[in-house]
Amino acid sequence: MNRHLYTLLLHLALPLIALRLALRARKAPAYARRIRERFSFGMPPLQTGGIWVHAVSVGESIAAAPMIRALQARHPELPITVTCMTPTGSERIQALFGNSVQHCYLPYDLPWAAALFLNRVKPRLAVVMETELWPNHIHQCAKRGIPVALANARLSERSARGYARFGKLTAPMLAKLSLIAVQTQAEAQRFLALGARPECVDVTGSIKYDLKIDAELPQRAAELRRQWQTEQRPVWIAASTHAGEDEIILAAHRQLLKTRTDALLILVPRHPERFEAVHELCLNQGLTTRRRSTGQDVQAGDQVLLGDTMGELLFLYALADIAFVGGSLVANGGHNLLEPAALGKPVLSGPHLFNFLEIATQLREAGALSEVENAEQLAGRLATLLDTPTEMARMSQAGLAVLKANQGALQRLLTGLQRLL
Repeated sequence: MNRHLYTLLLHLALPLIALRLALRARKAPAYARRIRERFSFGMPPLQTGGIWVHAVSVGESIAAAPMIRALQARHPELPITVTCMTPTGSERIQALFGNSVQHCYLPYDLPWAAALFLNRVKPRLAVVMETELWPNHIHQCAKRGIPVALANARLSERSARGYARFGKLTAPMLAKLSLIAVQTQAEAQRFLALGARPECVDVTGSIKYDLKIDAELPQRAAELRRQWQTEQRPVWIAASTHAGEDEIILAAHRQLLKTRTDALLILVPRHPERFEAVHELCLNQGLTTRRRSTGQDVQAGDQVLLGDTMGELLFLYALADIAFVGGSLVANGGHNLLEPAALGKPVLSGPHLFNFLEIATQLREAGALSEVENAEQLAGRLATLLDTPTEMARMSQAGLAVLKANQGALQRLLTGLQRLL
């Protein structure tokens, strides 16, 4: 398939895209808003001549944050425009950066929509996070002489096989990229095999290791636990959970409550459209549940705190003694294991970590990550850790050591971007 056929098929698929948006809007009404932006119409006023960063959703926005802040510090004269594709990503971008960046949705990968967007923004540099490769956007950048960098790039074997099936589309697109800053050597080889130019592929490592924790965050968490009188209670968090996981998490928590009657679970669903359903699930299982969004203090009888707010995940991690990272008990591929590790928390997960294989391997080999497969194993591991403070401390130090050993990717990436600027 070449780019022209791809474009034709994308136009033919527009009714299906509209239907998908409508179906998503039934669960998450935010999908019904700002639709015109998805076609380059009705965009907010935007300054031109700066840097455009695309982070498809929440995870990529968080990963991009240190890079964006560094670019702001180095180039205060350049406006930075950050785009995404999801309402949750949009909320996170606004929470992270406020008015310090320009923000809108990235239009769909239609040549005319991409052209309108670029004519409106006129960036000097485009930076795409991880693996969001859009042939028409990249082609339109190339036509205008705008260098495109793929930052923190990752490409699994499975994804590489998928791209290889469409070589006539993939190879010309990759050849137009000015920088592919990959996380590992194996991923560099996959990009080269698909048609990337060797001089443009650079192994920089993962910028996720360069996560900086605000020193006030643990202090604020400790103060809130004092206010809640939960300093002596065992508190664990299950974060970024998906459908099918919450039942397992709650079963593990009920099991833990048999021996640790004062245990508190902070349960944070990944998607805000699931907050109501997960709240109902907690109540139906007979667990006394308080919603974080109410702003009320946790009481002695509370067994679950539902993290139904946006932009607070790091703070909620800081409140806990042990962290379970979701998207891993179901075949979703996991989420960022480094955030709780950077806060010095022992990290638990399920076995499905294919989105974070390199990070998971490093943490596992260092003894900073424990993987469980079901509610019984999760409850058992929680109980063991709570009974063994020395093991919790060892896992905590191991996680911090992994982060320290792998930092520096951000500086290497920024050096590459500076060359393009």
